[in-house]
Amino acid sequence: MTRVAAIQMVSGHDTVANLAEAARQLKTAAEKGARVAVLPENFAVLATSQMQICGEQEASGSPLIRRFLAEQAKALKLWIVGGSMPLANRPDGSGITNRVRASCLVYDDSGQEVARYDKIHLFDAMIEDAHGQYRESDAFEPGEAVVTIDTPAGRLGLAICYDLRFPELFRALRAQGADWVCLPSAFTWQTGDAHWHALIRARAIENQVWVVAAGQGGQNSERRKTYGHSLICDPWGKVVAEIDEGPGVILADLNPEQLEQVRASMPVWEHRRL
Repeated sequence: MTRVAAIQMVSGHDTVANLAEAARQLKTAAEKGARVAVLPENFAVLATSQMQICGEQEASGSPLIRRFLAEQAKALKLWIVGGSMPLANRPDGSGITNRVRASCLVYDDSGQEVARYDKIHLFDAMIEDAHGQYRESDAFEPGEAVVTIDTPAGRLGLAICYDLRFPELFRALRAQGADWVCLPSAFTWQTGDAHWHALIRARAIENQVWVVAAGQGGQNSERRKTYGHSLICDPWGKVVAEIDEGPGVILADLNPEQLEQVRASMPVWEHRRL
């Protein structure tokens, strides 16, 4: 069994303060025995107005957030799934004009960047909250690649927030051998209250994978409140760890024998006909 952590934050508009809070929570996760820790979406940079400048810096030779993640992973001997951050280039190194990508970077316990996933599905929606309209496509370019990587807790599939509503992505991750899927998120309070638990449990049950969902959880700004309820769901659809609101760390031991038992007793993957 391998212990993983989901870290919940209430990030604001001060990147330095956000990184300090992330460092504190990562240290707690490591002290509690986690081998892999998952940070939430936009853990370091929350404001859309900051994305372009930050994304250009992170794509340059002197990144702030990428260096932070590498240093934390090495110092804590911890694999880190870096939530999401803006990057003003594509995985092939080509630059992006006037937009960035929402990228989830994975670091191994020596501080090496070993995977990058760019959010495929962008949140363009009208929500009945103080923010009102969300149009991620104005600031972000969608990714296109499905990404999995081997970790100490098994093969990990990468997804971000709104991706949760698209079961075909999770099917593709399982097809690539995913044992567990991470979901860094910043769900709005309204959509989270309506759909968060149902969607996560469904994706876990359908694909017989663990889901480790690390969210933003609280009043991030005057106009933005996020749902929180970071949780870890097992392959049978049972929520084994959860935190409501506010910053914190939850942990679970991902048991490969449990995963194999679920898949063997109900081999839905072999029963597919479409």
